[in-house]
Amino acid sequence: MKSLIRVRMGAEDAHYGGNLVDGAHMLHLFGDVATELLIMNDGDEGLFCAYDNVEFLAPVYAGDYIEAEGEIVHIGNTSRKMVFEARKVIVPRPDINESACDVLEKPIVVCRASGTCVVPKDKQRK
Repeated sequence: MKSLIRVRMGAEDAHYGGNLVDGAHMLHLFGDVATELLIMNDGDEGLFCAYDNVEFLAPVYAGDYIEAEGEIVHIGNTSRKMVFEARKVIVPRPDINESACDVLEKPIVVCRASGTCVVPKDKQRK
C-alpha cells in the first residue's frame, strides 16, 4: 500500500537564506503521507511514534515541487513500519524569467526516512 502527495514549496516555507526550505518540512510531508496510509489501512489516523532513520540528500528551495511517497512495509499487531522518499520533480528557472519552471527528466531524491506508527487495537476498524 502506497501514498503519494505533491506540493509546491512556497516563499512561506523558506526558512534560511537563499530561499532554502527547512529539512524538517520533508518530515511534515512524511507525516501527512503516514496519516493517509494509516487511514487506508486501519480506518484511523493513528500516531507517529518515531523515525529510526532520516537522510537529507539534496537542498529544497521555495518554488520547488516536491513529491512525497510512503509505503507500509511491515504490519504488526498495532505497529506499522513505513518507508518514505521525497523527490524534487519541478524546479523554478529564475535565470530565464520570474515564472519559468522545468519538469526534471529524472527526479532528485531530497530525503529518505523510515519510521513506525501505531494504531491502538480499539481504534482499528479494518
